[in-house]
Amino acid sequence: MTSPADPPRAAGTRGQGLKLLAVTACPTGIAHTYMAAEKLAQAAESLGHHMKVETQGSIGAENVLSDNDVKNADGIIIAADKDVDRSRFVGKRVLVVGVAEGIHHPEQLIEQVQNAPVYRGGGGGASAGAAAATGGGKQRSTTYKALMNGVSYMIPFVVVGGLLIAVSLALGGDPQADGGLVIPDGSFWKHVNDIGVIGFTLMIPVLSGYIAYAIGDRPALVPGMIGGWIANTGALYDSEAGAGFIGAIVTGFLAGYIVLWIKKVKVPKFVQPIMPIIVIPIVATTSLALFFVYVIGKPISWVFEHLTSWLGGLTGTSAALLGIILGLMIAFDMGGPVNKTAFLFGAGLVSKNPEIMGMCAAAIPVPPLGQGIATLIRRKFFTEQERETGLAALFMGFFGITEGAIPFAAARPARVIPANMLGGAAAGAVAGLAAVADSVPHGGPIVAVLGAVDGVPMFFVAVAIGSAVTALTTVTLMTLGTSAIGAEEAAPGGPTLAAPEPVLAGVGVGGAVGTGGGAVATVVTPAPARTAAAAVPATAAATGTATADAAAAEGADPGEAAADETPVLSGHLTAQTVKEQLAADTKDAAIRELAGLLAATGKVADVEALVRAAFAREKQGTTGLGEEIAIPHAKTDAVTAPVVGFARSADGIEWGSLDGTQAKLIFMIAVPEAAAGDEHLRILALLSRKLMDTGFRERLTAAEGKPEILRILGEIR
Repeated sequence: MTSPADPPRAAGTRGQGLKLLAVTACPTGIAHTYMAAEKLAQAAESLGHHMKVETQGSIGAENVLSDNDVKNADGIIIAADKDVDRSRFVGKRVLVVGVAEGIHHPEQLIEQVQNAPVYRGGGGGASAGAAAATGGGKQRSTTYKALMNGVSYMIPFVVVGGLLIAVSLALGGDPQADGGLVIPDGSFWKHVNDIGVIGFTLMIPVLSGYIAYAIGDRPALVPGMIGGWIANTGALYDSEAGAGFIGAIVTGFLAGYIVLWIKKVKVPKFVQPIMPIIVIPIVATTSLALFFVYVIGKPISWVFEHLTSWLGGLTGTSAALLGIILGLMIAFDMGGPVNKTAFLFGAGLVSKNPEIMGMCAAAIPVPPLGQGIATLIRRKFFTEQERETGLAALFMGFFGITEGAIPFAAARPARVIPANMLGGAAAGAVAGLAAVADSVPHGGPIVAVLGAVDGVPMFFVAVAIGSAVTALTTVTLMTLGTSAIGAEEAAPGGPTLAAPEPVLAGVGVGGAVGTGGGAVATVVTPAPARTAAAAVPATAAATGTATADAAAAEGADPGEAAADETPVLSGHLTAQTVKEQLAADTKDAAIRELAGLLAATGKVADVEALVRAAFAREKQGTTGLGEEIAIPHAKTDAVTAPVVGFARSADGIEWGSLDGTQAKLIFMIAVPEAAAGDEHLRILALLSRKLMDTGFRERLTAAEGKPEILRILGEIR
């Protein structure tokens, strides 16, 4: 057996023509990464060229291109749906496209790369480049990739900063007579708290900087970070509150596109070397900073002042209405001017009207608590990194750190911010109706635990209701959306949130970048009605295979029993999990039928749970790969060991494949959560590579009987 790390067999084995390199990558999966690599290598071989392909999948870069490879290359093809570092390709012809192009049009790409522009360095992000190279692509992809790049780099700062602040308050804070907590100056825990504050302070510039970096490359990092710092420092534009993460998103995109615009300016050759390290950063930083201070900052200051005045006129109105308004504001921008207006309004009235602060205190923890709960009740909607961030958000929410929800809001603002606001409004309204009072300018359950709240039971009721509303609304909006995971897509996108579940199809992530021969080309490709399962003998269930004697006892064909002994995919696929023809004619019915097939092995503890996991995976993006292939898959503890099934459909089943073909060859992979890493990816890689062989697919389609099917499947190594 070969491993996924092995280069495609056709890569770099023949051809006296061009020396080509390729990189294939996808932020949301691995199958397309290897499919594109195989297709490009096969096309290069058939055209008489030499090609080496680097794959950047979920398990890291493999078959990495060396300096000598790049030095001798006549052209480089980047077939990727995520950012690929192009700095090593300066001076070479580089063509950047989406990973799907590498699968469906490899010959055309090899022809195009011979006339691709020479990459000069300092180019834009992968998304922008892809649109330029292919003449289009989805604009949403460019925006999403940049946004997710910023979010992925920001998350560690949120977690580290928030948790250090929370821990320092819990372990080093001295309870005061009014119920508040004060950390003594000069103490050990004061220093821990200060470190946490630094982390929180840096998270906004980091968000802005890496959004800009994804758009304008390295020259955009400095203006993006400085712009984010300015956005978060209200004193620079006469505001008591900074613009927070929303301001950072604005400065990040502005910085990125300002840098792209400056790059288009024609300059003398002697100036070109200093453009990316001196001219572009200085010009972009200065223009963005002054623009924010004098143009954008003034409206923010105006909003802050007038919101404060407006709230002051509402103190005599209904407590429930005021609680709703304050809750909406607290949850809107989580540290921005709207949030700070509501908080400072309540804090300023602590001594005269503590009920106002009580409304704020109940709403403050709702966004992080609600988002943390959402990651627990619908884990499949979130990446692993988001689930870890959700746990940290729960801890931060307890200590009244609203910023714990910022990573979720930045990744999915259209879904998370409305959910946060609804929950905040509910919490504020309940606290207002119950006349909950908070005697300290802080919020979250911690203030109630420390005795600063009057009406503690109703305070916790308000927080619980608000958090539940936020969690349920978030899950509902994500369910109704076109993609359940932001990271897998990420993560569409861009520096994606770390290590998302493999997604076989694009999940709405657009193409890549185009930049720009000779005798050798290299391609780099970066790296789903309940059916009852038939009972099987205990020995067969334990081993996943059936002996000829057992088969005879059950009335089965001895030939099939013998074939069952043929190990396919390390024994994960056997005669028990092969079906010559599916009865189903729809995708959902096919998944159910295949789940029942897998259950015959005794490795499926809960068939319905497996079906639900596969359906949830399909909501993230189709597992139809094209070429009449589909590979639905699921990571779930409904199975006790990895198991793979295969079935054919004579008429084909509509699976939403990128090339429009109906699925006739369908594999189903199910692995327990504990085996969801390398083993899951290894199976996907082996399948996707072998299935790109047209002859293999034709023989598999024409095979008669399970023994022949298993013999052909045994070639997957």
